[in-house]
Amino acid sequence: MPDTSASPEAKLFTFLNEIGILAQLSRALFEARLPLGFTVPQFSVLNNLVRVRDGRSPGELARAFQVPKTSMTHSLAVLEQHGLVEMRPNAQDGRSKYVFITEAGRYFRQAAIEGLAPDMAAIAYFQ
Repeated sequence: MPDTSASPEAKLFTFLNEIGILAQLSRALFEARLPLGFTVPQFSVLNNLVRVRDGRSPGELARAFQVPKTSMTHSLAVLEQHGLVEMRPNAQDGRSKYVFITEAGRYFRQAAIEGLAPDMAAIAYFQ
């Protein structure tokens, strides 16, 4: 039975704490299904490039994910090394680059999503 005497702040903390636990558990489950060496943040970049749009700069992606540019640069380097994204020079200034997802990246993303299907079904039908 819930504690009805708790303050609104305490109830909110409990609620947000439960969300944090769910996020941690879901991340661990997802990373267990990704190919060895890949992380959820790397998958998230691919997902963003498909879901929002590709052709964005590393700086734009870093701001969108609220991570340091160095962290995003590392994730992009791993993805590029595996042929999942490609970096193209900015035609306007030639110095900056834009990130584009490759067909291999689209396939990787879709396979990762499909790899979660049995887990999602188990969660959906959990009683």
